[in-house]
Amino acid sequence: LWAETRARFTSGDITEAFAGVTLLEAAGERDEAVAIAVTLKRAVEQPGQRAALVTGDRALARRVSVELLRFGVVADDSGGTPLIHTPAAGLLRLALQAAFRPGDPVALLSLLKHPLLGLGLERTSVRHAAEIVELVALRGGTGRPDIASLPELFEARLTGVRNGTRPPFWFSRLTVRNIERAHELLVRLAAALAPLIAFRSQAEADLAELTRASVVALEGLGRSADGSLSELYAGDAGEKLAELLRGLVAASATFSFAADEWPDMMEALIAPETVKPAQGTDRNIAIWGALEARLQNVDTLVVGGLNEGVWPRKPESDRFMSRLMKTGIDLEPPERRIGLAAHDFQMAMGAKQVVLARSARSGDAPAVPSRWLQRLLTFIGKDHAAVLRRRGDEFLSWARALDAGERKDFAPRPQPKPPLAVRPQHFSVTEIETLRRDPYAIYARRILRLMPLDPVIRDPGAAERGTLFHAILHLFSRTVADPLVPEALDGLIAAGRACFVEAALPPDVEAVWWPRFEKLAAGIIEWERGRAFAVTMRHAEERAEKTGVGQSGVTLSGYADRVDLLAGGMADILDYKTGSSPSKAQAHTLLSPQLALEGALLRRGAFNGLGAREPSQLAFIRLKPNGAVFEESILEYNHKLRTAADLAEEAWARLEKLLIHYADPSTGYLSRALPFREGETDGDYDHLARVLEWSAGGDADDEAGEA
Repeated sequence: LWAETRARFTSGDITEAFAGVTLLEAAGERDEAVAIAVTLKRAVEQPGQRAALVTGDRALARRVSVELLRFGVVADDSGGTPLIHTPAAGLLRLALQAAFRPGDPVALLSLLKHPLLGLGLERTSVRHAAEIVELVALRGGTGRPDIASLPELFEARLTGVRNGTRPPFWFSRLTVRNIERAHELLVRLAAALAPLIAFRSQAEADLAELTRASVVALEGLGRSADGSLSELYAGDAGEKLAELLRGLVAASATFSFAADEWPDMMEALIAPETVKPAQGTDRNIAIWGALEARLQNVDTLVVGGLNEGVWPRKPESDRFMSRLMKTGIDLEPPERRIGLAAHDFQMAMGAKQVVLARSARSGDAPAVPSRWLQRLLTFIGKDHAAVLRRRGDEFLSWARALDAGERKDFAPRPQPKPPLAVRPQHFSVTEIETLRRDPYAIYARRILRLMPLDPVIRDPGAAERGTLFHAILHLFSRTVADPLVPEALDGLIAAGRACFVEAALPPDVEAVWWPRFEKLAAGIIEWERGRAFAVTMRHAEERAEKTGVGQSGVTLSGYADRVDLLAGGMADILDYKTGSSPSKAQAHTLLSPQLALEGALLRRGAFNGLGAREPSQLAFIRLKPNGAVFEESILEYNHKLRTAADLAEEAWARLEKLLIHYADPSTGYLSRALPFREGETDGDYDHLARVLEWSAGGDADDEAGEA
């Protein structure tokens, strides 16, 4: 049929028919949006001209609206902005999350830093106080912060920081005035949310009552320093939210539900609402859906998002009624909507100037051109389609020119070379692996003295579990001298109870960790008894004092989890591990030299009270989730057996050579010299070293630059 119809038209007919049609095929969705914005702006440069974008893709519509702001154009978008994405609605959602879903520090921080949070204070004062609350109460350690008890949490953690032996780097910057502001912020915040917190855990709460409490809380949060609510309810978005809340308060029908469901219900109530600007939009540029486009005409019409799934929209399966059931009660089939979309496309082609726009990719996947675009291009042929594409390429080139700038090379791989006078003269055994793998991290921490912020307070995880089990084993070693006694297992369980009480874990976490420890306890006692006859004395958490490393002029110190003294002046150095890192291979090959260096320190008498002893064994004690406990020696690997003294001395010699290497003024602290794994970029200082930039520029294997 197409072939027969095509034969009726000459090449001149097609050229004339498509004289006002442009095909814009962009590489990605952003490129498509920028090119469409350029097209619309270009189309209305002549007085009296009007242009519009018609698309069913709301994401594309929002992108184009944003890109038009480059030219100072506020498009008349018939779809509007979802109310749920406006600042005032965002503040309400965060308030409900904080009141009814305690425990999420990210939601709390978002509330504290929300631009509309006023609490009757100056905005700058609120912002500074929020930063103090974040540092003291919401960063570092574990826990589940609750807005209702946040003032108490702040005070408890502040006291802990004051009384701690190693206060964080920011503690010295706190002033009495800053702390007073933080206290005032927390008191006002708790008071503002009190009406909502009062509904917590209520099995039956009325919709109107909850809405009133939400309004009181929202206005308490959004009140400015002069007591007004003008910023909270400003603009079309504020008016729309106020209208929605008034309607809920005035609802005559009673509706009760569990109060904890209120955040989800409010989100569902807000979700369908949109904010359409009442004034201030450009009258010559509009963004329409297909329905609005049927009723209006413009000089230039851009049909955007011409991919399958948008033109036409993919039919959605009905959860309640099958296709056969719909047919039985005379409901319209999905094909009807496809037919309407085809009709809309046909009508759009009747505009004076038509721009057909699509992107080659949608998200991370290739996109399929709309079936109607494919048929159109097939019908007119490759030569005429190429003409349409050349017209579109002009708009794409203009769009690319908007972001064109002077070409800049990638940042070089940093290798700063500070003066010898400021280079570290002491290391702990745990820092040596970092010095080998990422010297730049040592430079940033020890020389620039840049301390990373602690992560946001979180639920206890694998690291905290490992620390807890270490503490239990250390306490057990100090309180139970002989693991062969019948009550040894009871002593280990008692040590576990004491440490678990001190850790104050959330009940759901303790419910998982305690049975795991109980299962592990029997394996620990069995392992202890298996080696008890050879051990004369057990020492937990032994400190090695500063010891000079050869001719380097640098000292080394550290801690050993466990040192077991044996007969004949020998000793075993043991390291408890609840995870799999470092591996036996890394320790044996001295990529992770901590155990071997502890052996070298033992030989040099660095451990107080133990004297100089020969290491007999260097091993990890693996504590497995299934309760298994086994000793993994690092002295044997790949069928190669070495003595502890030999491995320790090799580690010491390598360390001396490494430290002498960094005593050379021409030696710099290279970023990511020996990363743990390829592509690793999650170090504390990787953003300062611009790892993602220099590695993308191909500098990972090249000679490093100098920072």
